[in-house]
Amino acid sequence: MAAAGSYFSIIALIILIQLATNLNSCTAATPIRHSGRNTRFIRTSCRTTLQPSLCFVTFSRYATRIRGSPRLLATTALSLAFNTTRFATKSMITLSKRHGLKRREAAALRVCVEELGDSIDELKDSIGKLSRHGAGGSTFRSQMSDIQTWVSAALTDDDTCMDGLSGKSINRKFRSRVRRRVVKVAHLTSIALAFVNRYAATHK
Repeated sequence: MAAAGSYFSIIALIILIQLATNLNSCTAATPIRHSGRNTRFIRTSCRTTLQPSLCFVTFSRYATRIRGSPRLLATTALSLAFNTTRFATKSMITLSKRHGLKRREAAALRVCVEELGDSIDELKDSIGKLSRHGAGGSTFRSQMSDIQTWVSAALTDDDTCMDGLSGKSINRKFRSRVRRRVVKVAHLTSIALAFVNRYAATHK
């Protein structure tokens, strides 16, 4: 079991590093075409999410790497949500430094940066816990409960950010630009939570 845990830790770390250094190219690249069991696993898994089409387009390119493993699927989803959230946060920090923002817009950005910063920490902790431990037993159930709580909290952070963008005092174009980034983060985090829940349910 220790050897298996070490193997999954290495795989999770590789996924995290690759996603962190190659996020833009990953999201823009044409998905690799895979046939057979691995792709069917991704398609079936994505049907349990609220965004099945986005899910399949995003994760089918990782089908060979995931190899039909619910654990690797959950880890990959968490890693992608983590990196997308971090990228969105950096872009908002850059946007906040622009001149000419209204006071209400600047305040909304500060809230988003703070909330998404919390989300980054929660997703990072989730990746770490999921990659370190094996399946089965009361300890596993406790660990998965922690992960589910953290990812759910990350989704709440996304909602709080978007709530701060409401109001007539915020420019419509500004609101649309920021919301587009946060919606992408929220969708990927929602998918990650669905996969975490699915993995937890298979080992009750």
